[in-house]
Amino acid sequence: MNFYGESCENLEQTVQDITWAKVQADATMAPKLLRLHYHDCFVRGCDASILIDPKDGKNTTEKFAPPNRSVAGYEVIDEIKNTLKTQCPKTEVSCADILALSARDAVSFQSKRPLWPVYTGRRDGRVSVASEASRDLPAGSSNFTTLSKLFARFRLDDTDLVTLSGAHTIGVTHCTFIFRRLYNFTGKGDTDPAFDPVFAKELKKRCPPRASILPIAVDLDSHSALSFDSNYYNSISTNKGVLSSDAALLTNPASAALVAKFKNFNNFIEAFAKSMVKMGSLNVLTGKKGEIRQNCRVINK
Repeated sequence: MNFYGESCENLEQTVQDITWAKVQADATMAPKLLRLHYHDCFVRGCDASILIDPKDGKNTTEKFAPPNRSVAGYEVIDEIKNTLKTQCPKTEVSCADILALSARDAVSFQSKRPLWPVYTGRRDGRVSVASEASRDLPAGSSNFTTLSKLFARFRLDDTDLVTLSGAHTIGVTHCTFIFRRLYNFTGKGDTDPAFDPVFAKELKKRCPPRASILPIAVDLDSHSALSFDSNYYNSISTNKGVLSSDAALLTNPASAALVAKFKNFNNFIEAFAKSMVKMGSLNVLTGKKGEIRQNCRVINK
């Protein structure tokens, strides 16, 4: 904690100030920054490798993998990095630390208090491969067994799976990712029976058949997509989870019990804090590993 306390004492306040200003101006920035952190940590660990642009101009780095093409928020990380370079010119601050802090601060904007502790001192990775992102990131179409095995690879258990899925209480997905659930679940022009029928009809209105090729967004939490609360679990409990991976949480007795428990916000946020610390510690680079990028989008020469 407070890794930069002596070398750049106002660092964490600066990150918070910029992040809160961005979220205040655009409420959709909170889920974007949280998702950016998630997608970074699940590939090579929390090393800011998702921020790297390809050297050859081709779509070879993580940010251009299919699961990441709709990820956003890069410009916020850039602004924070540039501001800190001016404020603390003698201190090297990692892009990985900036990303972890801004993700937390984006979510904490509503409550005006930190929701989980962020340990700092990470270093930045030098490798970013699109195929690894496609392989390692959880898919919205995954069933519970697949999700459980994927999380276990990162030393995250089923409690972490159910808890971190709660990030879907904010943000959106796109119609293309739920088109099969709505219109061709088993290849026979049917709708996923796990959907509440009335809710499925509502989604079909938002995602008409032509939406499979259009960038139409749908709230992941149909009742409060801009509020970090526990309503996501209420939605799942009534078969109104938007993604297959949301509905999958009811297919395992233990995870279904956690869904019921996390309908209470205090239970959810306590567990979420613990799981975010675990996720934020995945395969971090410290000591002399990696580097501290001067530009978050470019590996040092």
